[in-house]
Amino acid sequence: QVQLVESGGGLVQTGGSLRLSCAASGSTFTINAMGWYRQAPGKQRELVARISRTGTTDYADSVKDRFTISRDNAKNTVYLQMNSLKFEDTAVYYCNAVRYYKNLEVWGQGTLVTVSS
Repeated sequence: QVQLVESGGGLVQTGGSLRLSCAASGSTFTINAMGWYRQAPGKQRELVARISRTGTTDYADSVKDRFTISRDNAKNTVYLQMNSLKFEDTAVYYCNAVRYYKNLEVWGQGTLVTVSS
């Protein structure tokens, strides 16, 4: 089993920054990629950024050059540094882990990010 716990959400003004963290526990050796998704009210959940165990990254076009995903494999933690936040970044952010076995996915409980205009 793998468990994910997010932290770091909150209220920030437009143009501000936040750093989200996601700590994995349990059978962390079974995790391949990790990432962040978000879901705004009335919208579908969408990929924000993801990172492989070897460090290859992928970003949504809407956050490129503003957000940075990183990963500390020794701490089993993935981070999302969010800069130049916009009102439209307001959403619940979910941590995601993809396991090697059958690409099974694990989700965190979500953390709310609110950007005030």
